[in-house]
Amino acid sequence: MNVQNPSLQNERADRLESAIRPGYMSGFGNGFETEALPGALPIGRNSPQKCSYGLYAEQLSGSPFTAPRTTNERSWLYRIRPTVTHWGEFRKAKIGLWRTAPAVEVEVPIAPMRWSPIPLPTGSVSFLEGIHTITTAGDAGSQAGMGAHVYLITRSMEDEYFYNADGEMLFVPQQGSIRLWTEFGIIDIEPGEIAVIPRGVKIRVELSHGPARGYLCENYGGAFTLPERGPIGANCLANPRDFLTPVAAYEDKDVPSKMYVKWGGALWVADMDHSPLDVVAWHGNYAPYKYDLRRYSPVGPVLYDHADPSIFTVLTSPSETPGTANIDFVIFPDRWLVAENTFRPPWYHMNVMSEFMGLIYGVYDAKTGGGFVPGGISLHNMMLPHGPDVDAFEKASNVELKPHRLEGTMAFMFETRFPQKVTAFAAGTEALQKDYGAYGHKLKKHFNPSQR
Repeated sequence: MNVQNPSLQNERADRLESAIRPGYMSGFGNGFETEALPGALPIGRNSPQKCSYGLYAEQLSGSPFTAPRTTNERSWLYRIRPTVTHWGEFRKAKIGLWRTAPAVEVEVPIAPMRWSPIPLPTGSVSFLEGIHTITTAGDAGSQAGMGAHVYLITRSMEDEYFYNADGEMLFVPQQGSIRLWTEFGIIDIEPGEIAVIPRGVKIRVELSHGPARGYLCENYGGAFTLPERGPIGANCLANPRDFLTPVAAYEDKDVPSKMYVKWGGALWVADMDHSPLDVVAWHGNYAPYKYDLRRYSPVGPVLYDHADPSIFTVLTSPSETPGTANIDFVIFPDRWLVAENTFRPPWYHMNVMSEFMGLIYGVYDAKTGGGFVPGGISLHNMMLPHGPDVDAFEKASNVELKPHRLEGTMAFMFETRFPQKVTAFAAGTEALQKDYGAYGHKLKKHFNPSQR
């Protein structure tokens, strides 16, 4: 008679729960080390003749081997099977509405553009099936530019895995929480948080509590890093300690599975008989991470004038031109407005950079007329005019100027040096607000040469 010991059963349950509970290490760009089993990580070497537990050593490089030490990115992974064993016979898969630059599908008149939130589908849609590209910029093959997408998810990926060879992915949830099971560990994010998955990192995207919608920036260029603070000094903006990288967690699961790879703008799929999320230990500085945008420490004008939005940069993807970003990820969080004798919202301007904006929650202070709501999108392309709508202008021009705290708001911007090309889906969806380009016509003429 085989009688199970209840204490052993509870111990196994506790181990299983701890294996799937996310844990994190803090710091941006650190050289981390983590192991899910004691002694799985080699000491003093990267590739021993035989790894503990019968594991395989594999290096994942995010930069050329010869990149300078400050920009060299690589991690060593100790896994149950190396990636070459995940490699079945790949065949083309349907990529749906996901597009990759250069993708010129439709020509639209030059004008500011805005979209209402794209509705969640009623059917069963996974992360890969739910990508809707709004704009592309640059050229993924030249490793420059970006894609700006919306993701709509109603089901978790089940025994389905994915990695992106075209670029790293910045997730910005807007509705619903998601779990990113990565080969480095588990990341949970909710609206108000972001996660960055480096190119080549395998993931499975799961729903936490019901359907999810959010924004996705696909970065073809240099990896996101923290912007230089310059005269701001050593503190404020996004502090390195607030970035969290997952501890090692692995699956040892032998079941029929599918591996999807996005490469060269196409989606490929192969059958497998096991999970590729089998990394038992790893060390290095090339790894996924998350960040809570509500921990951002903004700085701003304390006497007069509205400062450039660049002071709200969380992450930047550098280009070969100093001071010119491939992408800047900028946010507009809760903050105090105190400037004297100043028009406090963003001023009217034209910009050599192209701005893709989204609203996670709350109200954006430059668009108070009701058309820009959470889940919405606006696009102000390079050298096209934009600025506050008439309601925001009239209010800001006439309000009593006293300290005012913007609360419960979180807008963001993907800003790039490249013009953003609108996809056929984005140009044809009912969510496109066709009259938005004329919002400036509502601004009245106030000129009076006889009155200062």
